[in-house]
Amino acid sequence: MEDQRVSTNMKRILLVINCLILSVGVCGGPLMVRLYFVEGGAKIWLSSWLQTGGWPLTLVPLVILYFYRRKIKGSDTKFYFITPRVFVAAFVIGIALGLDDFCYSWGGSKLPVSTSSLLISVQLAFTAIGAFFIVKLKFTSYSINAMVVLTVGAVLLGIRANGDRPEGVTSGEYIVGFVMTLLAAALYGLILPCIELTYMKAKQALTAILVLEIQLVMCFAATAFCTVGMIVNKDFQAISREAKQYNLGEARYYTVLIWSAIIWQCFYVGAIGVIYCSSSLMSGVLLAVLLPVTELLAVIFFNEKFSGEKGLSLFLSLWGFVSYVYGEYKQAEE
Repeated sequence: MEDQRVSTNMKRILLVINCLILSVGVCGGPLMVRLYFVEGGAKIWLSSWLQTGGWPLTLVPLVILYFYRRKIKGSDTKFYFITPRVFVAAFVIGIALGLDDFCYSWGGSKLPVSTSSLLISVQLAFTAIGAFFIVKLKFTSYSINAMVVLTVGAVLLGIRANGDRPEGVTSGEYIVGFVMTLLAAALYGLILPCIELTYMKAKQALTAILVLEIQLVMCFAATAFCTVGMIVNKDFQAISREAKQYNLGEARYYTVLIWSAIIWQCFYVGAIGVIYCSSSLMSGVLLAVLLPVTELLAVIFFNEKFSGEKGLSLFLSLWGFVSYVYGEYKQAEE
């Protein structure tokens, strides 16, 4: 009983850590995408590649965990790495993730940050539906209330999205970006439950090491997918030329690229960490509740208007998040 309590407490600590890591990615990722395009970037495949191109960073915690496990259990410890079955599943999900990155970057090149509200609202709905059918997640009155309130709050942010059409973007481009954003939302909403299903069907001990290995394979596959797109579109040859023409200067252009890769890696590591410690729905709920924070940052850095709808959405998002967390607490107590 004591060991079980320690394990539960450790998982809660890991959940908090992963929530913080995910928060950095959720709030910073969309802003970095918008910064790249607003200041003169134009390569959609490059922007897509950056969302998972930081996958080698995952090797750092992996190596630390490998050595820590060997130190605790002895030098003769046998390591059970990701199985071929799980590797294939993670690779396929990674390809879907690469496609999702492309759709999101396309939308991000034409839409203001505030329009991400529509992405979040649809993503949350698809995550809930996917979790119900794919991993048989049972809904409670608290989780249903959270989904409804968060969805309404996110939709409120998108009501005046058409009035936020960026300068220089035509109506046709705006509509295409809008559709691509919705597609990205729907696809990512289904990816989260698929990751959870992979955990459930792994047929091996679900450890932090295995979770990071799955993350590594997924992001590698997504990066490979986007690399092919970059090669076909000749984005690699255009990077140096684009850097020289970047509004913020050549040095800051590369700084934007590097930090984009780092921040987006926080997003994916945090997302699968939350799924590991809780559920895919929890990951989706956290994405939704952090939306108003992203909106506030967009107001600060890109001078986007903070309307009454955004203030109401902030209130609804906090309400929905508290409802979900309280529901999880009540369920754990039973």
